[in-house]
Amino acid sequence: MFFNYLKITLRNLWRNQVYSAVNILGLAVGIASFLLITLFVKDELNFDRFLPGADRIYQVNLFGNFGGTELKVNASPPPVGRTMQTDYPEVEAYTRTFEPIDVVVQREQGGKIDKSFTEANILAVDSNFLDVFRFPVLAGQAVSCLREPTSVVITETTARKYFGTPDVLGRTLKINGNPHQITAVLADLPTRSTLQFDFLTPLKNYQVVTYFDWSWVWLNVNTFVRLAPQVAAQPERVRALEAKFPQMVRTHAAQAFARIGQPLEEFYRKGGHWDFRLQPLTDIHLHSADLSTGFTNLGDAGQTRTFVVVALFIVVLACVNFMNLSTARSVRRAKEVGVRKVLGSQKTALIRQFLTESLLYSVLGTLLALMLVSLSMPLFNQLAGKAFTTNDLLTPDLLAVILGLTVVVGLLAGSYPAFYLTAFNPIETLKNGLLKTAPAHRLVRNGLVVFQFAVSTALIIGTVVVFGQLRYSQTKDLGLDKENVLVITNVNRLNAGGEAFRQELKRFPEVLNASFTTSIPLKGGFGDFYVPQQTKTDRQVAKDLTLYSFMTDYDLVPTLKIKLLKGRNFSPDFSDSLSVILNETAVKTIGWKDPIGKTLMYPGGRRESYTVVGVMKDFDMQTVRSPMVSFGLFHTSSKSYTVPNPYLAVRVRGGSLEAALKRAEAQWKRFAPDTPFDYTFLDNEFAQAYRTDRQTGRVVGIFTALAIFIACLGLFGLTTFAAEQRMKEIGVRKVLGASVASVVLLLSKDFLKLVLIAIAVGAPIAWYGMQRWLKNFAYRIDLEWWMFAGAGGLAVGIALLTVSFQSVRAALMNPVKSLRSE
Repeated sequence: MFFNYLKITLRNLWRNQVYSAVNILGLAVGIASFLLITLFVKDELNFDRFLPGADRIYQVNLFGNFGGTELKVNASPPPVGRTMQTDYPEVEAYTRTFEPIDVVVQREQGGKIDKSFTEANILAVDSNFLDVFRFPVLAGQAVSCLREPTSVVITETTARKYFGTPDVLGRTLKINGNPHQITAVLADLPTRSTLQFDFLTPLKNYQVVTYFDWSWVWLNVNTFVRLAPQVAAQPERVRALEAKFPQMVRTHAAQAFARIGQPLEEFYRKGGHWDFRLQPLTDIHLHSADLSTGFTNLGDAGQTRTFVVVALFIVVLACVNFMNLSTARSVRRAKEVGVRKVLGSQKTALIRQFLTESLLYSVLGTLLALMLVSLSMPLFNQLAGKAFTTNDLLTPDLLAVILGLTVVVGLLAGSYPAFYLTAFNPIETLKNGLLKTAPAHRLVRNGLVVFQFAVSTALIIGTVVVFGQLRYSQTKDLGLDKENVLVITNVNRLNAGGEAFRQELKRFPEVLNASFTTSIPLKGGFGDFYVPQQTKTDRQVAKDLTLYSFMTDYDLVPTLKIKLLKGRNFSPDFSDSLSVILNETAVKTIGWKDPIGKTLMYPGGRRESYTVVGVMKDFDMQTVRSPMVSFGLFHTSSKSYTVPNPYLAVRVRGGSLEAALKRAEAQWKRFAPDTPFDYTFLDNEFAQAYRTDRQTGRVVGIFTALAIFIACLGLFGLTTFAAEQRMKEIGVRKVLGASVASVVLLLSKDFLKLVLIAIAVGAPIAWYGMQRWLKNFAYRIDLEWWMFAGAGGLAVGIALLTVSFQSVRAALMNPVKSLRSE
């Protein structure tokens, strides 16, 4: 019986080639889109799950408020992990990571340096790091490889980079000039690892971490704890452990707060809080949008959910196409169903026949979809920032998805047509040779068309908004000029020769200015706490202020073209060792009406007071999504804190970047021949900051186009069958003098009505969804009426173009052909 069904199906498929091609292509595009998005979502959801015991590892995050500034960071103070392990038996172990600034690694052969690189992908870690994070070790002992201060652990690719072979145990690399012995080699880290590194070095080597071991407010290490199995398995026990942390802060952090001039109880009375929370390692990748973090490979849970919804909609659109085309085509199959019923065929047998037909279409669609996925994977990888291969489709879980999707799509697409076609009255069908569509069935079909174009319209609006927000973010007033700024990193390696190097660069005609700075926009700044001057003229002046800052020279403001709104820049004509330039947000947070001449007192150290000499426009200091924070510039002579000046920002004449770069590199080799010349461009840093949003825009744009394509395929098929069904009517109208335009309008108007209804349904859904998405941005566009009107107009235009093609063809047909049988 099955082979009989199959034979009939193949015969119908061949007999109706256009109909079959439209159905198979629609299903293939829908299934291919679903599979590509499934690959993406699976990759995002499986970050860090490859690590043994990943479900027991938690990151310690800090949620605080100091001086009216909200802090949500994945960093923590140095002593917090040790304290948790000591005070709470639920914590089995802790380990910390610290990211040094651009480290120079060299290989020495025969007493000479023959390989030298600046390595940014290096972590300083506690000696038990590989016991907590059990990355695969190819050579060496994970337990002991980081115990000695002169040890270093590298990955296989790094070993090949420096030595040409992974067999490097016992060999030596110089790190910042100090020899380190390679004690272990790790397998290359999977792309699904949140932690990414090429080198591991002992944390004890970094004096800045050791120095701040007392501090509960110095937030420059990441702490991870491993919980006991029975605790990690029960979320309520994890929450109960977190509930103990406030007492830990009161017990252990009071002395540290007092040392910086902020007695802890007074800090609480002012409305401050200092709360530690635990975040599962497996949640970090997708659920860190509200955290200030140094991880650069994070995903976005909202983006992932959006892709899931888009994937489901696209595959449902493909199924809806099949349903609509099958029911519309029922006019041709009415006699077939009538004859088979009269000859004794049971309704269940007919249902099995039509379901077999739809399953075959689904199988063929899936085979074509797999070909499309294979062909489009390089492009998709480029758009989504992934590295998928066709082998990723051959994993057991993906094969199960493909098989299940094929069956579900076949049954879903074929269910309504099967029951619809088998419900015909055989006497009526055979008597008239036609099927009069019941109003209920017509309503269902029209509803499916509305659904298709409602989804398409919503996706068009979403794409417009995503690209609008992206364009706004990249073109908004940044408060500085990011173009033509060369940023040379690692300049602290020049030591005493740094100023001479800067002066040499300033002599070049391509260079307009150059400035040393402890950081640059989007790289974060040094955070500390200050007490604003209280005045009688200003109301509600803040008692405390969390201030992030750069320490720089006289030239950073003109080099970056930072906009000064009030006051002056640092100048050699003044003594600026106790001066500060604040941004707009800092002034608003403090509450001063006229900040010039007011002071900020640093309660730690020597209790210095810094006079405000200028106010600058806000610019993105941390991330492009974060709200503006209170920020300031201190002059290098202030020695407000002790950190290196690793950056030299160089303003270059437009069109002279290449020449300036060559001159700068030549000078660098003169001053530091054994240190690599490393650089970036400020505009590239801003472009990289929008990487995730660009990916979202591109991927949503591509799948929006595919959704429209699928909807248009369905509309094309429906128009074709509508024209066939009304062929004699069109012939009569043309004989009676109807114009081509009136016939086109006759066939088009019903479909255009459905598209307009779809726009009315899809627009509010899109408005709600995009309002939620835009909340992720501190500075965002407004949803304007033209976005919805433009998307609606585009949907109408596409639908009109699709319908008109077949309508014009039907209208131009010779009426004699359709009427000669009458």
